[in-house]
This record gives sequence, C-alpha cells and structure tokens, in this order.
Amino acid sequence: MTDTKADQATKCGVVAVIGAPNAGKSTLVNALVGQKVAIVSAKAQTTRARMLGVALHGKTQIILADTPGIFAPKRRLDRAMVAAAWEGAQEADAIVLMVDPIKQRRHELTPLLESLKDRPERKLLVLNKVDIAKKEPLLKLAQELGEAVEFEEIYFISALSGDGVPELKDALAALMPEGVWHYPEDQVSDASERLLAAEITREQLYRQLHEELPYDSAVRPESYTQRKDGSVEIRQQIVIGRDSQKPIVLGKGGSKIKAIGEAAREELSELLGQKVHLFLHVKVSENWSEDKEVFEEMGLDWSK
Repeated sequence: MTDTKADQATKCGVVAVIGAPNAGKSTLVNALVGQKVAIVSAKAQTTRARMLGVALHGKTQIILADTPGIFAPKRRLDRAMVAAAWEGAQEADAIVLMVDPIKQRRHELTPLLESLKDRPERKLLVLNKVDIAKKEPLLKLAQELGEAVEFEEIYFISALSGDGVPELKDALAALMPEGVWHYPEDQVSDASERLLAAEITREQLYRQLHEELPYDSAVRPESYTQRKDGSVEIRQQIVIGRDSQKPIVLGKGGSKIKAIGEAAREELSELLGQKVHLFLHVKVSENWSEDKEVFEEMGLDWSK
C-alpha cells in the first residue's frame, strides 16, 4: 500500500549554509525561502549574525541558518561573526558549503575545507554563479573540492537567477528528518520585524554608499511603534566610526540620508504590508564595534 501525501508525516530539520564571505549565501537562502529574509550586498561580510530563514517543501520545513562568511578574524566583531557561523553549523542535519567559483577566495576556502572534512553532518557542495562561470574550470574545481571533502552531492546553481535552486531544495528536503514543524506555516524568518527593519536600512547604506563608507558602520533600532491608523513608526540610528564619515552618510543638504531612508521605507512598506514612517539619524561612536549592547542587538556573543 502506498502512502498518499496526506498520510506522510511532517519533516523538519536545520541546514547550515556556510562559505567564504560574498559566496552568495544570503541570496541562496532568500531563493530557497521564496522571499527576502536576509540582506545582500556586494560588500563582503554583509551578514553579521546567524539568521534563520524558513523554507517549505510539501510537508517538509527546512530551517536555513544563513551564517556570516567564515574568514580569518582580526577584531572582536570578526571573531564573534565567525563564532556565529560555526554555531549555525552545530547540530545541523545538513551543511551546505557554498563556493563562488570565480572569486574562490582560496585563503578562506582551504581552511574551511579542512574544518569540514571530519564533521559528522551530511554535506552538500554548492557551486554558485554557474550562469557566468566558465564550464571547464568549474568542473575542475568541483572535482578538486569533491576530493578534499566527502560531499553527498555537488550542485551547480545560480542563486541570483534561480537556476538549479529547485533541484537543491528537493535534495535538502529529502535529507530532513521526520518531526513537527518548529515555525508556523506563514513564518519565513526568526528575525523580529524590528531587527529586519534595521537590516533593510543597513543594506541600503551599503548599496548607496558603495566603497565610500567603510565596513565599520551599523544600524541600531531605537523604537518600533504601531500607530492607531495602522501604520508603523520606526526610528533608527546609523552608527559610524569617525566624524569624517558623517558628511558621506548625510550627503549634500541631507540628500544621501534622505535617499537611503526613502529606499528603505519603500521596501519595508512592501515587506510589512503597511505604511512605514522611517526616521534616521547619524551618531559617531569610535568604539561601537566593542560595545556589548550593539553585539547583543545583532545576536552576537560579545565575549568571543
């Protein structure tokens, strides 16, 4: 007697998505979930804390731990981010190693392969950006990495265009154990709306200022208030490390911060399904990356 879909038990498991900075991990998590749950940017190390995306596949719930890129840490913030990445891999039912075959970032990829080699979790290798990578070097890289670590399968995808993503999702769902769902059917992330709002603004900060603003900036949530008219009022603080960066963020006559706010507000309104009033202000704090409170807001361990 064959089981019908209605008779099948629910499945639920955790997949840690790891890799070097800028491999496309957040883009993949968004593609698997089917909507935006993690911010993306061309800037390396955009993801700072471990964030969970929740993807559904039939009766299977796949909890995706979108982790910060794993790299050689220099500062307290770097150490906390790398610790969060490995924490995301603890007790995962499967680990996806995501590799950008064009940049590769060998200095970060090689130690990562060494660390993965003896881990007990089931491991999948995902080579990203196949839509722009050359075929021969891509196949050669896949063979080389497959010899370094015992992967269950190797997948060739483009997280941006979606090529190969459904096949990868099928494979991940098949690896998940039987169990009750950890999240309601309509929940796509474990991030609070307050934190997600701060992340959306940080994404616009990176997107609009490109290389003008160094990596050492943060967006801190100050208040998140539901108004009686059904709209939401959000107040946030953009924290930068030096006085000289303030004119860059503000722009001439406040034009840049206004543009950042407008873009973030528009995206948040769409994401939250309600009108958003967003208020931003800039604060200079030279040692914000050593501030325990900031770490806690990001979900990072300050003691690392």
